[in-house]
Amino acid sequence: MNEHIARQLHEAAEAHQPDRARMLARVQRGAAGPAVRHRARSGLRSWPKAALAGLATAGILATGGLAVASIVRTQPPSDTTTTAPSAPSPAVTPSPTPSAPAANTAPAPAPATTAPAGARPTPSASIRAQNGPLWSEGSIDAHSNVYWGQDNLTLRTAQPLTSLTVELRIAQTGDVRDTGNWRTLPSDDFTVTTQESGGALVYRWVLKPGRTVPAGQHEFAGQYNHATGVRSSANDSYRVDAQSAGGSASVGGGFTPAR
Repeated sequence: MNEHIARQLHEAAEAHQPDRARMLARVQRGAAGPAVRHRARSGLRSWPKAALAGLATAGILATGGLAVASIVRTQPPSDTTTTAPSAPSPAVTPSPTPSAPAANTAPAPAPATTAPAGARPTPSASIRAQNGPLWSEGSIDAHSNVYWGQDNLTLRTAQPLTSLTVELRIAQTGDVRDTGNWRTLPSDDFTVTTQESGGALVYRWVLKPGRTVPAGQHEFAGQYNHATGVRSSANDSYRVDAQSAGGSASVGGGFTPAR
């Protein structure tokens, strides 16, 4: 039932005016007629037909009015279902992938090689620090550090030398690389070579033919970089072979820490 029909029923109920006079007249006429005697089943049978008819009419009108009022008060359900718009889902923004940290391109320092006690080698069992006119001593330069080192050889000769070969061997303890060498004697008097050999960096000075080393004290040194850290020189060594008027002589040994 739509709103239009409900409104018409409501207006008809309000406009209806029952005719009380006619209803009373009909009741009175019914009461004046001859009484019909019969066995009544209930008290309602004793009521005149006109009265029952009037009561029925009134009940119908009252029931209709209540139905109309109920219809008017009751709002019909709406055929349209209203759904509240759902809140838009927040946009999900993927978090940026953190940049990987910059790799350290510097190579890890190699651990310093430590030789066991008493392992300092000598070039030969017959080689010693002093022999004939020769005297020698090897030491680590005082300016050596955790990145760089220098091995020094001090050589003394009591006689001029007509032949001389000096060799320094710097053990490869990790990233040992040549950075130079020097000697106190004239550079033009020697042929100098540097090479890797037998697990060591080898510096060699050879006196050129026809040249002479005067008597006195002379210095030879080899310089090198090495792996970061305190480097052990336990396996470093030197050897000197010389010729003088008194004959040939050889000396050798290792390098002691700087004093």
